[in-house]
Amino acid sequence: MLFLRFKQNIVYVMLLGSFLAVRCQTQSPNSMNAEKINKTDAEWKKELTPEQYRILREKGTEKPFTGEYTSTFKKGKYVCAACGYELFTSDMKFKSDCGWPSFDAETGTGSRIIKKRDTSFGMIRTEIMCARCGGHLGHIFDDGPTPTGLRYCVNSLSIKFIPD
Repeated sequence: MLFLRFKQNIVYVMLLGSFLAVRCQTQSPNSMNAEKINKTDAEWKKELTPEQYRILREKGTEKPFTGEYTSTFKKGKYVCAACGYELFTSDMKFKSDCGWPSFDAETGTGSRIIKKRDTSFGMIRTEIMCARCGGHLGHIFDDGPTPTGLRYCVNSLSIKFIPD
């Protein structure tokens, strides 16, 4: 009898654990407009310019010092060019002379950007992607000059600036 009761409790705990695991996986990274966006390649191609598609969906890179926001230091926020999800603010941007817009942190609590190990081209880097739509933004490095020590190196075509 005691063993049967123990087995029932184990089953309840497992069911509760499964429910919580599924619930946590379906929660958006940030409740404010963070519902995941899943579109087909054809849908993205209709919405993005060919160069934005190459960067955001095919993990391309702009040529250094060619991006619109490399030298932009106006007050405002930077959102994902594909889905409009806020990623950075102008207060997080710094002059890095690396050829791409650079930020030392992301907006919010660290849930707006997905970080993934990238071993392409014989390098070990950390790719950064929009947590809402999965769009490729660039890479993050630990050589930033600010107290965070981080440099989010971002393609201008993967973001859009919205002035204050």
